Amino acid sequence: MQLPDDVRATRPDRAITTDALPDEIGAAYAASLDPATRARHGRHYTPRHLAEHLWSMTRTALGHRAPARSLRGLVRDPACGAGVLLLPALREHLGAIVRADARVALAGLPNVIEGIDADPAAVWVANAVLAAEALPLLAAVPARRRRPLPALAHVGDGLAAGRQQARAVIMNPPYGRVKLSPNERERFANVLYGHANLYTLFMAAGIDDLDQHGVLSALVPTSFTAGRYFATLRHELSQTAPLRDVAFVAQRDGVFAGVLQETCLAVFTKKKPRKTAIAEINGRVSTVARVRSPRGPLPWLLPRRSDDAHIAAAAAAMPMTLLAAGWRASTGPLVWNRRRADLSATRRKGSVPIVWAADLDGGTLHRDPSRDATRFMTFRDPADRGTFVLEEPAILVQRTTAPEQSRRIVSAKLSAEDLERWGGAVVIENHVNVLRPVADAEQLLSFDALATLLSTQTVDQVMRCLAGSVALSAYELGALPLPSPATITAWSTLNGDDLRAAVLDAYRPETTP
Repeated sequence: MQLPDDVRATRPDRAITTDALPDEIGAAYAASLDPATRARHGRHYTPRHLAEHLWSMTRTALGHRAPARSLRGLVRDPACGAGVLLLPALREHLGAIVRADARVALAGLPNVIEGIDADPAAVWVANAVLAAEALPLLAAVPARRRRPLPALAHVGDGLAAGRQQARAVIMNPPYGRVKLSPNERERFANVLYGHANLYTLFMAAGIDDLDQHGVLSALVPTSFTAGRYFATLRHELSQTAPLRDVAFVAQRDGVFAGVLQETCLAVFTKKKPRKTAIAEINGRVSTVARVRSPRGPLPWLLPRRSDDAHIAAAAAAMPMTLLAAGWRASTGPLVWNRRRADLSATRRKGSVPIVWAADLDGGTLHRDPSRDATRFMTFRDPADRGTFVLEEPAILVQRTTAPEQSRRIVSAKLSAEDLERWGGAVVIENHVNVLRPVADAEQLLSFDALATLLSTQTVDQVMRCLAGSVALSAYELGALPLPSPATITAWSTLNGDDLRAAVLDAYRPETTP
C-alpha cells in the first residue's frame, strides 16, 4: 500500500500487506507504527468483533429492527482511525440501498457517514477502506458517468465545536491526560474533575453533537463508571443521555495491541431510558441483567454477573454510604519507587515497618516474606513522619486486585494489638487503602463490625458491581452503599454468622430499607 506524498512524514515503519481484510487494515496500520507513537497518541484500533457488536447495540438503540436499514441520519466517528467502527454502519446502509439509483446513493454517502481523525495517514487508510465497500455500487454506474468516490473521512479535530448534529456518534476515543487551555477548560467544565482525560472530552463532545433522538456509542475503559475523576461526567451523562446498554469485555488482553485494561461497550441515548441492559462479551455475548438506568455522580452499580443483579438492585436503593456512616478511606502515602533510598531490609535508627498489600493476603495482617527486602522506611526529614506514619488502629484494604481473584475486597484489621506487635507505628504502602473514623463524627459501625462487614461475600459482590476497574480506590470504598442508620447501628450489636446473615438479609431487594 503506497501512502500519498503529503503523509509520508507519518508513514508506518513497516509495510502494510494488501491481502488483509478491510477490518484488519486498521490494526495492521497501528501495529506498523512505532510503539511510542502509538501510546503517545492513543492509536489503538478496534477489533472487528467489537466494532460489529458496538454497531449492533447502536442500531438497536436507533430503532433499527429490519436485517438491513438505510441510515436516516449522520453517523460520525470523531476519532475514526482507519474507519473500523464506521464499516458496519456503512455496510448496512449500502445493503439497504442496493436497488437505489447508484449515482444518487454514492453522492449521498457523506450525509450519512463521517470520520474525523488528526492522523493524516490513518484518514487516508480509512478513506481507502470505506471506499472499497462502495465499489460494487460504483460498478452499477455507467462508466462514462462515474465520478471519484466521495471521501468519507477527513483530517480534523474530533473535539471541535459547532459541527452538524449527528444521529449517532460512535467512537473508540483516544486515552490519556491532556492539558487544556482556559477556554477549553471552561467549555468542558461540566464534565471535568481534576485532570482532563481525552476520552472524557470526546464523550462530552459526542453528546453535544447529537440531535434530539441521538445515540452515543463508545468503547471505553470501565473506570468511567466509578472513578472519582469521572463523577462529573457520570452526572452529565445521566442528565442528558443516560446509559441504555453496556457490554463488559471479559478479557483484558488481546483487545488492543499492547494495551492491558478493562473495557466496555457503552451506549447512551437522548431518549432517557428507564432501564440499562447489561451483557458480557467473552467469545460470545451473554445477557447479565436489566437494571434501573444509573443516575448521578456516585459510582454506578452495574452487575458483571447475573447472580449479582439482585444485590446491585438492592444496593442502588440504599440511602447511606460508608463515608456517611462515619468511616473515611484514604490511600497509603508511600510510593516506594520514589523513596527507594529510604527503604531497607533491617530496622535502622528511627525506621518504621512498612505494610504492603501482600501483607493482607488471607484477611489477616502478617509480614509477607516477599516484601522483607524492603520492610522498613527511614525518615531523613522528621516532618515526613506526619505524612507517612500511622499510629492508630485502622482497617486495611488492598487497592489493586485482579478480575480472576475470588474476592474484590481483601482486607485485614490493624488493631491496637497489631500496632504494638509492629512497634507502635507503621507506614502504609500506596497499594493499600486505609479506613479510619471520620474526626468529630459518629461511627454508626464499630471497628469490629466494619471488619466483618468487609469480609462478607455479600459486600464483596456489591463492590464487584461498583468498582469500575481492578483498582479499588479510596473513593469507591467510601461510596460503598449501606442501608438505613438504624440497620447499620444494629449490625454493631451482632457478631460472626449473625452479622453475616443480617448483612445478606439487608441486601435482598424485598427488604431494602
